[in-house]
Amino acid sequence: MKSKIWLSSPHMSGREIEFVKEAFDANWVAPLGPNVDGFERDLCDYTGAKNAAALSSGTAAIHLAMILSDVGPGDFVICQSFTFSATANPIVYQGATPVFVDSEPETWNMDPALLEEAILKIRQRADKQGEIKTIVPVHLYGMPAKMNEILAIGERHGIPVIEDAAEALGSKYTGRPAGTFGKFSALSFNGNKIITTSGGGALLSDDEEMIRKARFLSTQARDNAPHYQHSHIGYNYRMSNIVAGIGRGQIQVLDERVKRRREINQWYRELLKDMPGVSFQTAPSDKHFSNHWLTAIVIDPETAGTDRETLRLALAEENIEARPLWKPMHLQPVFEKAPRFVNGVSESLFDNGLCLPSGSNLTDEELARIESVLTSLLPGSIEKR
Repeated sequence: MKSKIWLSSPHMSGREIEFVKEAFDANWVAPLGPNVDGFERDLCDYTGAKNAAALSSGTAAIHLAMILSDVGPGDFVICQSFTFSATANPIVYQGATPVFVDSEPETWNMDPALLEEAILKIRQRADKQGEIKTIVPVHLYGMPAKMNEILAIGERHGIPVIEDAAEALGSKYTGRPAGTFGKFSALSFNGNKIITTSGGGALLSDDEEMIRKARFLSTQARDNAPHYQHSHIGYNYRMSNIVAGIGRGQIQVLDERVKRRREINQWYRELLKDMPGVSFQTAPSDKHFSNHWLTAIVIDPETAGTDRETLRLALAEENIEARPLWKPMHLQPVFEKAPRFVNGVSESLFDNGLCLPSGSNLTDEELARIESVLTSLLPGSIEKR
């Protein structure tokens, strides 16, 4: 069998082992230590955020942001529908109700017009115990959402924003790094992300006191006492010193990883530029700079001569991983009763969209294998080189 080509596999630099070895040599294997402190500084230096808490996952970051935003039973949280479930699940952890908002067709992210409509209509029918506590937009596949409009709506209605930047480290909007727009922002370092700590995440905020609370809650909320004493419910959400060492090595090559992902995205665009019925997730203006964590295409079966699923299966037959775009949260069985404000954009993208292999460690041989499948099914694409 041919070797597997993954959608987005970890790409080590070789520098990670230096930080991990330091931790082993110093026997600093216990949860916290110099690598955690150093990785938090590295994240702040890279993004410009004032404070960071290194955590066990991006989901943990969003959950802590919900807690620190005082989200609770009876409350509402407005959430982008076109995303991974980790964006929405922490809303339910807190006993609140997610309100799903569909995407606009340019960036595929939260539609500001539908966001405003959702706020107005939910406030009309919310009971006295519940209120809209926060708004959660996502930078899908690294493409920045229309944050100026979303933030303006949030400010006009007095609702803070939690920015899900899990897929967008290295992306920018209006020249400003993703992860620095919300009152809180979440990052992910899962194994498939643009840099990885094998598993991990971070919560960013300019509010030092809130990050201090996040660190407290993420270490089981242990009070300052010689014995184990707890005045709050805590969580085992802190990143370990070993894992943070991997992150310290990874962040040193983040700009290289962004550059390579963008090169691969451009390679696909050149390959498929003459193919009718194929379009890409594309920055609508020079305000949007995507890291192109994943290259995502949409196939119009009426003009392309094939469809998304036929192409995905043909790639799978050659042991090449490709994945449909996220299934919108408002279509998920677990959220079938949640309020939603939809326009059909995300459903159409889900029906016809495909994420192509995008790892920064793809070799020329692997790209040639991908090209062979694409050009055999998409006859309008350029001739094999």
